[in-house]
Amino acid sequence: MTQHVVIIGGGISGLSAAYDLARADIPHTLFEKLPRTGGVIETRTQDNCVLECGPDSFLSAKPEIAALIKELGLEGEIIGSNDFQRTTHILKHGKLVPLPEGVMMIVPTKVMPLLKSNLLGWGTKVRMALELTRRPSVYPDRSVAEFVIDHFGQETLDYLAEPLLAGVYGGDPRQLSAASVLPRFVEMEATQGSLGRAAMSAKHTPSPSGGSLFKTLASGLGTLIETLATYAHVQHAAIEAMERQGDGFRVRADGEWLDASNVIVATPAPAAAALVAGIAPELAGLLKTIPYSSSAIVSLLFDEAKFDGQRAGFGFLVPKRERDRLAACTFVGTKFSHRVPADRILLRCFLGGVGDQAILNETDDSIVTIAREELRRILGLTCAPLLTMISRWPQSMAQYTVGHAARVKEIKARVAAVPGLSLAGNAYDGIGLSDCVRTGRQAAADIPRV
Repeated sequence: MTQHVVIIGGGISGLSAAYDLARADIPHTLFEKLPRTGGVIETRTQDNCVLECGPDSFLSAKPEIAALIKELGLEGEIIGSNDFQRTTHILKHGKLVPLPEGVMMIVPTKVMPLLKSNLLGWGTKVRMALELTRRPSVYPDRSVAEFVIDHFGQETLDYLAEPLLAGVYGGDPRQLSAASVLPRFVEMEATQGSLGRAAMSAKHTPSPSGGSLFKTLASGLGTLIETLATYAHVQHAAIEAMERQGDGFRVRADGEWLDASNVIVATPAPAAAALVAGIAPELAGLLKTIPYSSSAIVSLLFDEAKFDGQRAGFGFLVPKRERDRLAACTFVGTKFSHRVPADRILLRCFLGGVGDQAILNETDDSIVTIAREELRRILGLTCAPLLTMISRWPQSMAQYTVGHAARVKEIKARVAAVPGLSLAGNAYDGIGLSDCVRTGRQAAADIPRV
């Protein structure tokens, strides 16, 4: 069969695969059912503001996406977060409390800021001190909730782990896998016992990336998508069927069949399950077990002179114990310079996640009303926004529930049993943008060069 690769899914994973195939002169067709590429990445510009509909940045500690940006000639676009202003607040008993300096997700690395903070009570602080005496231990995969409570107690789960993970996964720590969501800390537990002792000894290690914790593109992450798309042979159509044909495959889109030597499925796991059901039913069954959560992002732009609410650094997180509907809020102009004019304040509000996926069923007006009422309750903000933008992301965030690593290991074994088939995306080995780039490029690298 003549070599021709079909990529299904035009998010950053599929586009990264297409980019590498194009550079290797391997013929390909990328199918995307939506009229645009990019998946959850979409940037809009309005009133001189850069508005991200989905993710607004990437972690600088993971190098894959920065390397791709550099290859594309966009390195000059990279900007870092204003970390000298990086204060994140947690809502506790109705008041915003700054996250103590030196807290690494759930682990304190500095003693005095924690002692002075009123985010956690003295019982929890004593428990954190006693945690320093723990010896190495290895456990079967357990939930994030069990893991955090075992080390630092319930209050740490409620006011650190849960709100931080809700902002990343939109997930429930009672269901999420510690080994898959907090692998670095699970490794610390196995090798050193105490997370606090391990984190304190590691905190002085220079970051390989240097600079800011978060990075993005000055003109928005949509610029990355637009540039990648110039390398891809995109067809905007849904795949209606996929079948095995000899050593290869054939796929049907818009009623037409297309032969493929290889197929890269870069869709969310439920869609991938439907695609491979006729070829590998056991694989499809495994893919169906990976759950997803839904979210909505509401951007609200305000006149800085009329903004009557509390300013809160980079923004704030709302623990489930304190939450009505709003899970997190970012002050965009504080986090990234030049994305918002000096006379404007742009807030990004995160709603939904596990437990409140019904938010997507609300009307636009209702969602804006909910967000404004939450901002009034938390920030005391009463002035009306100059503009609003709502982005709905149904079933967009993969949930790495307990046992995820074992499921992924079996999924990879099942995929290996279907020569020419590859999977990519955020359902398997990481949900970040760099993780998606890595899986897409690895799928492309696995295609034989003939």
